[in-house]
Amino acid sequence: MAVLIVTGASRGIGAAVARLAGARGYAVAVNYARDAVAANAVVAAIRAAGGRAVAIQADVAHEADVLRLFAAAEDALGPLTALVNNAGITGGIARVEDVTAEAITRALAVNVTGSMLCAREAVRRMSTRRGGAGGAIVNLSSLAARTGGSGEWVHYAATKGAINSFTLGLAREVGDEGIRVNAVAPGLIETDLHAAAGVPDRPARMALSVPMRRAGTPEEPAEAVLWLLSPAAAYVTGTIIEVGGGR
Repeated sequence: MAVLIVTGASRGIGAAVARLAGARGYAVAVNYARDAVAANAVVAAIRAAGGRAVAIQADVAHEADVLRLFAAAEDALGPLTALVNNAGITGGIARVEDVTAEAITRALAVNVTGSMLCAREAVRRMSTRRGGAGGAIVNLSSLAARTGGSGEWVHYAATKGAINSFTLGLAREVGDEGIRVNAVAPGLIETDLHAAAGVPDRPARMALSVPMRRAGTPEEPAEAVLWLLSPAAAYVTGTIIEVGGGR
């Protein structure tokens, strides 16, 4: 059975990815930072549908937590075959002139350092150069990396620009080691990320700026993630798929 770690999987797109992966035969490690209740609900849903899953607490911004996450996932589910780097924060709504060093540092730590550390551990386990059997990594980017996030979260957009560069570089680095590395860049998606940033009405307010005139659902980018993980995408690496309704 394929074994998948999904970081930040207690809510939003991460939870949708975990549930969909469980339904498609993956054994899923549902990572969460704080909300054990929500993470266990995702695990319960996967198990109720006949799948295998386990919830594992870890803050991906901390290397010791990342090491513990990967060890616990393999102990519980078996050798790793896939990783979805979904954990992320916006750092709140602020113009660049008002953003704090603390917000920038934390956003970089979770969104960039965390993704790199998790990818490092996945490569160490999956690379054929290291005796692994290969695998796939999907990073969650954002359309903000292209649009810039002006007036709201340029600091967040910059972290997602880093994810795009990291995706391309790592894909080329491990392309001949059996590992495919891609990214999904969601646009306006109806999740509690907006409420966490202090703007719960943002999806409804911005929907008319989307050519399709609506916010997306978490399941829509999740479908793109699962496709990139699947054998159907066997010749796809170093690619960033935008799921943003045409923005």
